[in-house]
Amino acid sequence: MTVLALIVLVLVVSARPHGFGPVLGSALAVAIASLGGNVLPSDFDTAVLAQWRPFITLISIMLMTTAAERVGVLDRLASLIEPRTRGPVRRAFRLTFFSSALVAAVFSNDAAILLLPPTILALLRTVYPRRNPKFLVAFSFAIFAAAGVAPLLVSNPMNLVFAAHVGLGFNEYALVMVPVAVASWIATYLAISWCFRDVLDDEAPALGDWHEPNGALSRWAKAVVGAVAAVLVGLPVAAYLGESLWPVAALGAFAVCLFAAADGVAPRSLFGGVAWSVFPFLSGVFVLALALERAGSTTLLAGLYGPDPNLATVGVISAAGSALLNNHPMSLLNGFALLDLELQDKGAYFAALIGGDLGPRLLPMGSLAGLLWFDTLRRHGVEISVLEFVKIGVIVTVPSLAVSLGVLWLLL
Repeated sequence: MTVLALIVLVLVVSARPHGFGPVLGSALAVAIASLGGNVLPSDFDTAVLAQWRPFITLISIMLMTTAAERVGVLDRLASLIEPRTRGPVRRAFRLTFFSSALVAAVFSNDAAILLLPPTILALLRTVYPRRNPKFLVAFSFAIFAAAGVAPLLVSNPMNLVFAAHVGLGFNEYALVMVPVAVASWIATYLAISWCFRDVLDDEAPALGDWHEPNGALSRWAKAVVGAVAAVLVGLPVAAYLGESLWPVAALGAFAVCLFAAADGVAPRSLFGGVAWSVFPFLSGVFVLALALERAGSTTLLAGLYGPDPNLATVGVISAAGSALLNNHPMSLLNGFALLDLELQDKGAYFAALIGGDLGPRLLPMGSLAGLLWFDTLRRHGVEISVLEFVKIGVIVTVPSLAVSLGVLWLLL
């Protein structure tokens, strides 16, 4: 019944990745697992106790992301990219890739997926009024592939929950994963640009007119940028001092919301930018992972890893499991399995995180970010088949996963 519950979760969320689709999928999955006797009433308390701190951090990050969009920061980002479209398209492609990497690293991969495609697609359609159809898919994949790398704990909601579960700190994570992420970005960019080499060989300049935002950023918009920067400085400082991350993020979000409101942004608009359905979905997935643990899944995983896990084995199994099951339940199962092994070092934890970050590039149901990406593109008139997704995903994921695990091995 628990395996059936997992299948139902993936099918429902794949069919309806937006709105309350994830909530419905996780609720049905938990209900089915309950029929098999693998869900206990205390599991819900366990989920709340384990997740409330990461949830406050995530909500704060989403509020700051929405405020940055509403006060015009992303329009400024598009304005930075626009002049590069006047030369070879490869320059705009490169800047789009690394802009997505930066937004995902600072705010989260879901934020990059939700905010950048509409901005970049509108830009392409404006400055390339006739040739834009051949660029849309390439740039969309650049955004998605770049956002899959997570140098900071806040860069991926899954990593935040996993790290809290296994006891990885913000700075401890960053010291290892920042160099891994840099290597992964380089490998990913080389692979994705090779996939679209014919498109990127277009040397003709853009001819469409782009309307620049009126005037400079307001003082309140600049205050929003400053508050976000302060949070980015405060998170590693808090981690170094042994303090919790969520108060820093919450205070930053409160300040950002005040500044955005002073700039004329309605509070309802800010809170409307939070993906509230993500949180009951993640709680349901946590409960389902507890059910899978009782059904013996973590014992199976621990057996595959062995008493002294090989980094490559953990990374590849985590990537494959994340692609097939969705990276949230896979990360929780990994956490349970690796904790059961009582490891002396934390290398396997980082390998599991790398696999969980990169594996969802292989199949669209591998992460909530992937499902949101598909839905966002459909709503903006860009259709990508699952076959094309898998083809590009394999070409991009295999080398970046190998490079990331290689760098991890060198570091540890």
